[in-house]
Amino acid sequence: MMEDGHKLTPQSAISQDAGSVLLIDDNAIQAATRQAILRRAGYFVIATMNPARALEQFQHDEFPVAIDAVITDHVMPGMSGAEFVRELRKTHSELPVMVISGLEDAEAEYAGMDVRFLLKPLLPDLLLSNLSELLIQEQEGVA
Repeated sequence: MMEDGHKLTPQSAISQDAGSVLLIDDNAIQAATRQAILRRAGYFVIATMNPARALEQFQHDEFPVAIDAVITDHVMPGMSGAEFVRELRKTHSELPVMVISGLEDAEAEYAGMDVRFLLKPLLPDLLLSNLSELLIQEQEGVA
């Protein structure tokens, strides 16, 4: 059972071969919590607190595995989630991206960027189901 009292049901469970996720969040506690949820669901997770560094890693192909999806926070020091996604889209236009924010109005900043925008607080089941849907849509788009 999760600390919020919700159980991860079999419907929300993801196969052990779920894919790789880049998680960007400047809040270490939120990042660690999401990383644990994703890893328990079978994802390989690379977490970073620095969106600018993540962009450099994309540009120089420095990740240990191919990234299947990105989950980013919206409000971060130095570079917002919207600025990160705008730059990412220049080289990775099809990569599934999920943005998580506590600011409802922030969604407008992602217009035309092909992201899934979710509001905090985000229950583990919603995090996993939305990520799974994004990855399935990406696979269907490629097929």
